[in-house]
Amino acid sequence: MTTILNKAQLWLTDTFDKNTQEEVQQLIAGNPTQLTEHFYQDLEFGTGGMRGIMGAGTNRVNKYTLGRATQGLSNYLNKTFQNKPLKAVIAYDCRHNSKEFAKIVADVFSANNIKVYLFEDLRPTPELSFAVRHLGCDAGIVLTASHNPPEYNGYKVYWNDGGQIVPPQDNDIIAEVNRLDFSQINFKANENLIETIGKEVDEAFINASVKNGTFNTKGKENLKIVFTSIHGTSITSIPETFKRAGYTDVHIVEEQRIPNGNFPTVKSPNPEEPDALKMATDLAEKIQADIVIGTDPDGDRLGIAVRNLEGKMTLLNGNQTMCLMTDFLIKKWKEAGKLNGKQFVGSTIVSTNLVNEIATRYGVETKVGLTGFKWIAKMVREAEGKQEFIGGGEESFGYMIGDFVRDKDATTATLLACEIAANAKANGSSMYRELLQIYADNHFYKEHLISIVKKGMDGADQIKQMMVDLRENPFTIIDGSKVNYLFDYQASTRKNLLTGEVKNIDIPKSNVLIYHTEDGTKIAARPSGTEPKIKFYFSVKGKLDVIENAKKVETELDAKIQRIIAELKLS
Repeated sequence: MTTILNKAQLWLTDTFDKNTQEEVQQLIAGNPTQLTEHFYQDLEFGTGGMRGIMGAGTNRVNKYTLGRATQGLSNYLNKTFQNKPLKAVIAYDCRHNSKEFAKIVADVFSANNIKVYLFEDLRPTPELSFAVRHLGCDAGIVLTASHNPPEYNGYKVYWNDGGQIVPPQDNDIIAEVNRLDFSQINFKANENLIETIGKEVDEAFINASVKNGTFNTKGKENLKIVFTSIHGTSITSIPETFKRAGYTDVHIVEEQRIPNGNFPTVKSPNPEEPDALKMATDLAEKIQADIVIGTDPDGDRLGIAVRNLEGKMTLLNGNQTMCLMTDFLIKKWKEAGKLNGKQFVGSTIVSTNLVNEIATRYGVETKVGLTGFKWIAKMVREAEGKQEFIGGGEESFGYMIGDFVRDKDATTATLLACEIAANAKANGSSMYRELLQIYADNHFYKEHLISIVKKGMDGADQIKQMMVDLRENPFTIIDGSKVNYLFDYQASTRKNLLTGEVKNIDIPKSNVLIYHTEDGTKIAARPSGTEPKIKFYFSVKGKLDVIENAKKVETELDAKIQRIIAELKLS
């Protein structure tokens, strides 16, 4: 507690403004528990950048933690690209303080002689990724906390390829940041170096989205679409993108149209959760729509609902969406005669293996990386000039088409979803039936995710201990099937639990464990990089002989997942 008190008292000095000093003083005087939460650690870059609750302190998002991160990044840029005019672009979402934080970040960049392009108003994250390359920038920043609750904000750093920072840049930048004292932040803006941007980049981004996300599909005018931005940024791009792509029967959930950092109509603005799309699915039932699409606050992830075989609106999970999109894209490449063995698709270690099966059927490679789209962007960058990237996704409701955006992109993925749905409808099928056909052609995969929330310092310790237990006392049998492999991405090892053989894994280290059983079951455990959670991913598979038996097979797979959850004592 003494160390934490000493850290807090530094925030009572003249380095910090009066409001910050007053907030810290109140914590010291009357709330030791919250004081600890505000100061027990420094915010770190996780899988999605730096993300946390807003407020004073080293473990909170505020003017000083963002300023320090930007000063460290500025120092790194100036050292890395000496004698070169430097440029950065900044975007922000609908969250509280995002606009103010974006200006603070712009001020620090400009104070360090870095030219800044600052969006005039909120914009989706994929547009920021696009803008980095479009404007020839050395770095990009977006102020967002994605789908976290309203009290959160965050800071994502992008490199000159439009992808989020990865090794070695991320560790080098963090080292620069950690060397800094808060008193070393230069907040004195050079306004001559800050340029406001907007419409020109919007035009280029939307046009590129239409070019990459459409395939001359017939029947667009017959597809009835319900769209909701869930109070987020995609309202600035997706309605216009629909229009230019030729979709005319589009119905927007008006109650969720206006950006609002409180997200007043939902418990959580997360399109993974059915509740977040309830207003949209209710509207879809009312008007008999074919498809529902909802995006998260910063417009990079999307949730999709379509009608099942009984005509009921059903929310697809991220694995199902990425399988549909991957299959459709590869088919289009094949139809165009563009497949020559030099293409690949991207996936992640916790996503469904069905993507790999789909790609293999077409003779296309699947590259698999760690969780987070920065790793898929890294695949794209490393393959430039050698292989072509078709598309890639991950289970957490994100997808990326082509390489013009180097991050998950709900704007273009929304168009692609509608192309799949319109094409299926025009051919007397449906998007759901197309998914079942993919299962029949390969295997029927069923996935499930459990997130266990453990808040604060005690929660972090509990999550750490859970991972230790899973490593040191591994399960050997799961639902009657022997565990044959345990992948430990922190130790970079793959251990055969049947023979004891250990092999190295050539992939960056990450705190992830994945169990594989002899019957094809996969169970992954990983602490979230951006939220106080530990996540467990379950994947089981079976055979589907004919589409009409889908419900029976799915019921069997669901029962298997529930048995595993009970066996692992996670229920």
